Amino acid sequence: MLSLYGILFGLGMLLALLTLLFGEVLGHLLSGLDSLFSHSLPFLQPVILIGGITILGGTGLLLERYTSLDALPVFLLSLLMTLLLSIALYFLYVRPMKNSETSIAFSIFDLQGSIGEVLVPIPAFGYGEVLLKAGGGVTNQIAASFDRKEIAGGTKVVVVEIREGVLYVRSHSYTGHSFLGPIQNRQPR
Repeated sequence: MLSLYGILFGLGMLLALLTLLFGEVLGHLLSGLDSLFSHSLPFLQPVILIGGITILGGTGLLLERYTSLDALPVFLLSLLMTLLLSIALYFLYVRPMKNSETSIAFSIFDLQGSIGEVLVPIPAFGYGEVLLKAGGGVTNQIAASFDRKEIAGGTKVVVVEIREGVLYVRSHSYTGHSFLGPIQNRQPR
């Protein structure tokens, strides 16, 4: 049994090293396998499986070498340790990392109802530019006046409608601070 635990430990270490060195390549090659398990059994992630193999081998080696237990109790204790540490690995590392994945991507349609600020004055029958908070930052977007009224730079606006990539905005009565400070004094580029 000592050689089985040694093989499992060595295999786990080798897979961990390969994942560390070639993680992106292996991720693309095994992406179908990863998505196969992640929907129905979210705890069967590759990092959990590789960690489990390594833990099973390592605890088996230690228990075989440093205790006088028979093969079956050593295997059962190793299996129990593997389950406990794999569960801990999932809840303390994998799941928080998966939940913390954020994206700065956004859809322009997510901006409807958002409050922004006019950067480039919007003429009554033309286009200007507004600054809005979106995703993880801010975005500049082309805007037109929804009410066909001129809107001065620095004015707070609300996005009423979005058509053909253009935000149609209306003045908003909110009087707070600018996203970028006082922009009325800035010179256009």
